[in-house]
Amino acid sequence: MRYTLLVLLISAFIVACGGTANTNKSAANNTNAAAPEKQNLTVVERPQKIKDLMAARGEQDAAAPTLKIVEPKANAEVASSTVKVKLDISGDLKGYKPHMDHETKTGNHIHVILDNRPYEAYYNLEQEFELRNVSDGEHTLRVFPSRPWHESYKNEGAFQLVKFTVKNGGADPAKPATANGATVATAPTPEGKDMKESKAGAVDVTKPLLTFSRPKGEYKGDDVNAIMIDFWLANAKLKGDGGEYRVRWSVDESEPKFIDKWEPIWLTGWTAGKHNVKLELVDAAGNVVDNGGYNSTTREITVVK
Repeated sequence: MRYTLLVLLISAFIVACGGTANTNKSAANNTNAAAPEKQNLTVVERPQKIKDLMAARGEQDAAAPTLKIVEPKANAEVASSTVKVKLDISGDLKGYKPHMDHETKTGNHIHVILDNRPYEAYYNLEQEFELRNVSDGEHTLRVFPSRPWHESYKNEGAFQLVKFTVKNGGADPAKPATANGATVATAPTPEGKDMKESKAGAVDVTKPLLTFSRPKGEYKGDDVNAIMIDFWLANAKLKGDGGEYRVRWSVDESEPKFIDKWEPIWLTGWTAGKHNVKLELVDAAGNVVDNGGYNSTTREITVVK
């Protein structure tokens, strides 16, 4: 009995001396340790490695490539879930040619965008590109040429858009969104991508149209030091180029900022993890310029450190 009483007295003394407070302090420290790292993004100049790539390419970055969509034709009806894309390239190329370096897996290429999905890279224009498992309905196809680091060419004629319709194509809604495994075939499989179900917006080809290009996917290694925002702008001029429009951007619902000249920007200060990047085309009053819903687009990217 005396032993039990002694234990109770010792326990009461420990509590009175702050045992509970220490426990709470430890819990607070654990909470603080789990708090996410604060992200402070800053616009920086074009990275030196990009400048070095540009210098090694000769005159290519002064080229003015123009594209023509040969297939699918405008307003075509396609009776297959596999839509073949064929392009012609011309213009003042200065050595520019889409081609993949199989060692680095990079090179000049075309950004191919179905509806408002992230782009797919098309490297070999001598072979058709396939959009696979495309759902029935109306679709919009946008294309424009890009450099190996995914910066778009912005000259007149570089951007092309067509609408087409898939009818009774037989797309499988349960089919995976990507085709990562090897394809068994008797002939080389054309470049292409299985597409998630999507529908065209009510795009007016005569009205201002913002096409989200970069960023995309996963960034790691040196690529996380400065991540590029780039886009294609049709039928509009930005404020800094003598027009009335602005491109508003934000990351993870942060305070929006603006791009007033049609050129890419690079951002540094990224933290590891997933981030949502939003681009919007807005008028002088700050209102989103509607065009099929495509002038306000959010993409998720992953930064690995």
